[in-house]
Amino acid sequence: MKRSGSIIALVTATLLVLVPFWWMVSIAFKPEAEVFSAEPRLLPQNPVLDNFSTALDAGNLGRAMTNSLIVALLVVAANCVFALLAGYAFAKLPYRGSNAIFMTIVATTMVPVAVTLIPLFLIAKGIPLAGGNDITGQGGSGLLDSLGGLTLPHLIGPLNVFLARQYFLGLPDELGEAARVDGASEFRLFWKIYLPLARPLVATVAVFAFTAVWDDFLWPLVVTSSPETQTVQLALSKFLTGGNVAYGPAMAGSVLVLLPVLAVFVFNQRSFVAGLSEGGVKG
Repeated sequence: MKRSGSIIALVTATLLVLVPFWWMVSIAFKPEAEVFSAEPRLLPQNPVLDNFSTALDAGNLGRAMTNSLIVALLVVAANCVFALLAGYAFAKLPYRGSNAIFMTIVATTMVPVAVTLIPLFLIAKGIPLAGGNDITGQGGSGLLDSLGGLTLPHLIGPLNVFLARQYFLGLPDELGEAARVDGASEFRLFWKIYLPLARPLVATVAVFAFTAVWDDFLWPLVVTSSPETQTVQLALSKFLTGGNVAYGPAMAGSVLVLLPVLAVFVFNQRSFVAGLSEGGVKG
C-alpha cells in the first residue's frame, strides 16, 4: 500500500512537470490558427516550422543565444577554477578566521538579488581602463552594456564554493601528505591529486554556473541597453510585450533556449547527482 502511494505520487509529480513542457513544444509547432483554436489539442494537426524561423529572425534569438553561450562558458570556466580553489583552501588549508570568512560567503546566498543591483551596477561602471574609463574608473561606461559586465556577478558562486569545500572535506588528508613531504606545492597537490578525484564536483559546479547565467533576466535587463549584447531571456521577453503576444514564436524560442540547458544536464547527469549528494552531506 505504501509503495503504491509512492508510485502514484511520483507519477503525479512527473505529469505536473511534463504536461506544461509538452504543451510548450506542441504550441511551438502549431500555426497561429491552431494556437487560438476553441478545441485545444496536445498534438498539432498541421505542424509548421515557421515559428522557429520567426523566433530566430524577428526576436534576434540567434545573436542572443551566442551572447549567452559566450558568457556562460566564461562563467563556467571561472567557477571551475576559482570556486574549486577557494573550496580546496577552506577545506585543506584552514587558518585563523577561515570559518568566519566561509560562513560570511555562504550567508551572501541569502541576500536578495535586487539588493545588490545598485552596488553591482556601480562596480561595473567604475572598472578602471574599461569602456573609456581612466585609471581611477572615471570618464566612461566601464563594463556596462558589454559581455564582460554580464559575467561580473557570476564569476564566483557562493554556492559553488560551499559545495567545493564540503566535497574536499570528504577526501582524506593522507592523500596529499606524502606529496607534501616530497616538496610538492599546494597547487600541485590540488591539480594532480585532489582535482582528478573531484570530477562529480566539477560537473555540479558547471551545471549550476551555466544555468545561473542562462536563466538570468534581471541583471542583463539592468546592465545592457543594446540589441547586440542582449541575452536569451531578454530576447524571449520581446515576444511577450506589446499588444499582440506571438505565442507560437515565443514557445518556439523557449524550446530553442531550453535545448542547451537540457544538453548540459543530460551530459553531466550522473556526475551532477553524485557531486550534489556527496558535496551536500560531507563536512
